[in-house]
Amino acid sequence: MEEQKDKISPESKEAGRRNFLKLGFLAAGLTVVGGGIEKVLSTEKKENPDTTVFTRDGKVFKADLNCLHEYTAPAVSNEEARRGIPGKKFVMVFDLAKCDGCKKCTEACQAMHFTEPDREWIKVFKMKDAETTAAYFMPKPCFHCDNPPCTKVCPVGATFKRQDGIVLIDDDRCIGCRSCMAACPYSTRFFNWSEPMQPEAVAHVTYSPEHGFPRQKGTTEKCDFCPHMIRDGKMPACVNGCPMNAIYFGDQNEDAVTNSAGTTVKFSQLLEDNSAYRFLEELGTEPRVYYLPPKNRKYPKPDLDSEGKEQKKDAKKPDMNKGMASMNM
Repeated sequence: MEEQKDKISPESKEAGRRNFLKLGFLAAGLTVVGGGIEKVLSTEKKENPDTTVFTRDGKVFKADLNCLHEYTAPAVSNEEARRGIPGKKFVMVFDLAKCDGCKKCTEACQAMHFTEPDREWIKVFKMKDAETTAAYFMPKPCFHCDNPPCTKVCPVGATFKRQDGIVLIDDDRCIGCRSCMAACPYSTRFFNWSEPMQPEAVAHVTYSPEHGFPRQKGTTEKCDFCPHMIRDGKMPACVNGCPMNAIYFGDQNEDAVTNSAGTTVKFSQLLEDNSAYRFLEELGTEPRVYYLPPKNRKYPKPDLDSEGKEQKKDAKKPDMNKGMASMNM
């Protein structure tokens, strides 16, 4: 069924952009975004119908189309997408003691949303607190703040927060002013300078802020917690893709979060027992993403030789992909 609510024609949208520039509202929002104009990716159709291969400068990643069965369902109305799922309050927890920096969460996210290889909605940083301490890894998605600066500076209501705690972007309203990018203290947003890749696999999909297809030139985008998956009772792609079971996702109202192994724990107890914290929470943004400190590391130790010394770098490492076989992507 065609959606008519909150629809803005391309002509009106372009006029809105011009008027916005003329009125000078960009003083607070325009920033120099590094990287220049992104190259258009080429899409190569392979014999395997379940796989689409995207190539950029010789680098290839595969998007398993089996994880896109949710896109075959009719898109929810714009009103439903903006309201969210009643009675829910979604949260995400990263256990830094388990994260080994494999970036499988990033790969799963890119496969789900068909983002370019150099566009990571969830980045994984190698961290070190001091010269004498061991390094650890910190994934960083959008934090879906309860007090989000991005929604306050958007002049057209394109960036909005739902009642279930998720912050989304409505591309049909976005005029490309980038005020939200300037206001976000976490630098989690990206701007589509050129025409984004439009995979054939989702060409039939009716646009909805819940899944963002088709992506549009001149708009911003970011991590969205995969709301179309959540609505179908499934966890976000990054959670399903983590072989270390380091990411928990769930409903704060139910006080329960679950990881990719299916382990469900009490959310409040998990935070209390592990002295959880939130990134830059002193800014008053009230993020809905929590971190458990990297104490008592739980990911596999390096291969050791007979004398207990770490083997050379070219030695065979533990296969971190074994746990992926049973995951429903």
